[in-house]
Amino acid sequence: MIGHFGFGHNMLNGQTVKTKILADELEKKFPGEVMMLDTHGGIKSLLKTPFYVWKALSQCENIVILPAQNGLRIYAPLLVCMRRFFRNRKLHYAVIGGWLASFLQARRGLTKCLKAFDCIYVETSTMKHALEGMGFENIEVMPNCKKLKVLSPSELMYADGEPYKLCTFSRVMKEKGIEDAVHAVKAVNEAMGRTVYQLDIYGQIDQGQTAWFEELQKTFPAYVRYGGLVPFDRSVEVLKDYVALLFPTRFYTEGIPGTVIDAYAAGVPVISARWESFADILEDGVTGIGYSFGSVDELTAILKDHSALVEKVNAMKGNCIAHARRYLPEEAIGILLEHL
Repeated sequence: MIGHFGFGHNMLNGQTVKTKILADELEKKFPGEVMMLDTHGGIKSLLKTPFYVWKALSQCENIVILPAQNGLRIYAPLLVCMRRFFRNRKLHYAVIGGWLASFLQARRGLTKCLKAFDCIYVETSTMKHALEGMGFENIEVMPNCKKLKVLSPSELMYADGEPYKLCTFSRVMKEKGIEDAVHAVKAVNEAMGRTVYQLDIYGQIDQGQTAWFEELQKTFPAYVRYGGLVPFDRSVEVLKDYVALLFPTRFYTEGIPGTVIDAYAAGVPVISARWESFADILEDGVTGIGYSFGSVDELTAILKDHSALVEKVNAMKGNCIAHARRYLPEEAIGILLEHL
């Protein structure tokens, strides 16, 4: 496996978490047979690329890569080129997020390289159809997954009065719509003249946006707070007490966000912007509530009708834990195992 493991660092972004989860699951299936090559380190790590590729091809029957955009442009062509020197080597690409089809639109050379891979595993059927429309014949759907303890029905927590607890649970950055969540909660509380909602913001602050978030924090009233990082194995424990999780993403090409899986396992419905692959994981009125992408006004309107909202989300909790089981690693990676 070649991916962003971030060994020696406490990194909780979606790319690193998915890479580690997939590696752990493969190690269970093939004890002692999984080589993990870490791409953490930016430009410095790129200098290791030819060595990593040669080492992987010379010692492993299957090579699984999980790069972001920059890494993909380097690793995919190198692997396809250098595979000519080795027999019976299979190339697999597990995509993180939903950006691949749009990214390849103006990159014919990279598209040709990826069509030479044995299999590409995308997170949603939306992505699969988009890539097949570009002539790909090697696409399979492997949803994002997390190793979580899914709550039982008897463990579900229900709202019992104001202030109702809401949260965000993602990287803390503009593109995740954190400001939208803050603005919507403030608008409702100010309109009602009381604290109807409390908002807790969890997640790793994006390194390039610390100044932005510090300025945003200065505007926080007492009912909005930053809760810091939550270890991946404590996400369910933390989230279960919330009425709903807000996911006002501004990334239209999200894949299957890990935060939604966390919420499902905790029996917490999701109020979300309808990004491109929204329907691949969220069922409107069943496991959550959707609103028009980028519309803070619609998010505010949903929250404003608080009595009806709480009644709706309380009724969805059982559906959420039922859906969570689809995204356990042992279920999700079955298609990868078939191709190894």
